[in-house]
Amino acid sequence: MPEPSGSPSDYPFSHRIRVRFSETDAMGIVHHSRYLPYLEEARVAYLRHVGHPYSSLRDDGVDYTVLEAHVRYLKPLRFDDVFDVHLMVSAASRASFSMSYLLTVDERVHATARTMHGCVNAQGRPIRMPRWLLEMAPGPD
Repeated sequence: MPEPSGSPSDYPFSHRIRVRFSETDAMGIVHHSRYLPYLEEARVAYLRHVGHPYSSLRDDGVDYTVLEAHVRYLKPLRFDDVFDVHLMVSAASRASFSMSYLLTVDERVHATARTMHGCVNAQGRPIRMPRWLLEMAPGPD
């Protein structure tokens, strides 16, 4: 999976989230386990934004399973922070794709992340990636 860019301008989409109290520890810092749901929320919003809501993909017999997830925690998010999850499709192949994420508060980087997903049918068997998603991935340099 490619390393995520540290520049918000490199990402075609961002999704804004506010940290809830229930997501923090006794020091008011977001627990590390909460970052993966943030990535998922942003990913679902991105699919909706590009005209392919997740519910319609599932209705068409396409699902995406998470194969890998990596988060680099650089600066803690805290209760009531409003942060942006910038994201993009960073690579794609016939049956998998990866996404890169940048989490920022007022343009200050707090975390980077990467996820890899496999394209599967309702029975969990690998299937070909939809063409529209392949076309969103950057081409070779």
